[in-house]
Amino acid sequence: MSHPNNFSLLLSITTALILLIIQALHPVKANYNIMSYGAKSDGQTDSSGPLSSAWQAACTSTGSSTIYIPSGTFMLKPITLNGPCKSNKIIIQIDGTLVAPSSYSTAVQQWIMFKQVDGVSIYGGTINGQGQTLWSCKSSSNGCPAGATSLIFSNSKNIMISGLTSINSELYHIAINGCEGVQVQGVKISAPGNSPNTDGIHVQMSTNVTITGTGIKTGDDCVSIGPGTTDLWIERVTCGPGHGISIGSLGKDKEEKGVQNVIVKNTVFTGSQNGLRIKTWGRPSDGFVKGVVFEHALMQNVQNPIIIDQNYCPHNDGCPDQNSGVKISGVTYNDIQGSSATQVAMNFDCSPSNPCSGIVLEDIKLTYGDKLAESSCKNVDGTASGFVVPPSCL
Repeated sequence: MSHPNNFSLLLSITTALILLIIQALHPVKANYNIMSYGAKSDGQTDSSGPLSSAWQAACTSTGSSTIYIPSGTFMLKPITLNGPCKSNKIIIQIDGTLVAPSSYSTAVQQWIMFKQVDGVSIYGGTINGQGQTLWSCKSSSNGCPAGATSLIFSNSKNIMISGLTSINSELYHIAINGCEGVQVQGVKISAPGNSPNTDGIHVQMSTNVTITGTGIKTGDDCVSIGPGTTDLWIERVTCGPGHGISIGSLGKDKEEKGVQNVIVKNTVFTGSQNGLRIKTWGRPSDGFVKGVVFEHALMQNVQNPIIIDQNYCPHNDGCPDQNSGVKISGVTYNDIQGSSATQVAMNFDCSPSNPCSGIVLEDIKLTYGDKLAESSCKNVDGTASGFVVPPSCL
């Protein structure tokens, strides 16, 4: 017969083991409210220190954790939140508004930056880059800094940005650089149509990125797709004002990664400068674009609904009288409809030394007021099928 003390000891050990197993299977979620670290919701007191402290606590936690930014307005000076972290599930729940300093800096290139993180999710909230002062500078002089990107993820993976609103960024609203596995969903982006260089979402050197259910009104590309982007899915995105969804500009550098496997579907462009654009510098490069599908797009008074421009050479600096080395192939346009604000609704201006090939047009219907819309082709080869208006020049 067992001694009672032995039975009690055995029971205690068993209970402790059960608790350890429960904790392992269902780890306690830690919550870090930035107000607990001294943040003030007055819109003036710098909250970058409290946010950094909350981040350090979450980053060193072994289980899942939530950083909470409650309702109110929190001023935030430029901040970098570094990984790698022990936790691979950190949620940042924003119920309030983060505002950048009202005056721009000559040295800062990013406002909120996540670097080398895994499993970070941002839900809700508003970030306000307060870019108006810098825009005014750029409109009146040439000695202004480039500005800061509002939110950037660099060299990170398994990222979610959901339900966030970004307004009035100095430079880009959101940038995804060197990342793998990023979901952007239900995001709203807003800046005036004349705000310079305020790209909505910029993706480069990244793979497996999806952008869905997002509305973008801004002063530059709604989505810009840079070198080294592969396996990008864009769906249910509205654009305008803005410069369209643009692959490029590419080919600025001689040695450059290509862009491939891009799908853009169910998009609406309203009053934008471009619709579906591919843009490359007119100078030597070993870059490429291949395996692109643009389908189910509605154009509403768009200046250049479909355009490939391989003669991009701003200020005629470093590229006049040269040909683009970027090879564009395997690009399909399917079910593109609506109205063009200019007579040339489809413009394929490809490289003389590297002509575009494998361009496919299927069921295109673009109108230009009560006049006949036109298409223009230079150095391009492809096919057209179904109902294609304006008449294809392929």
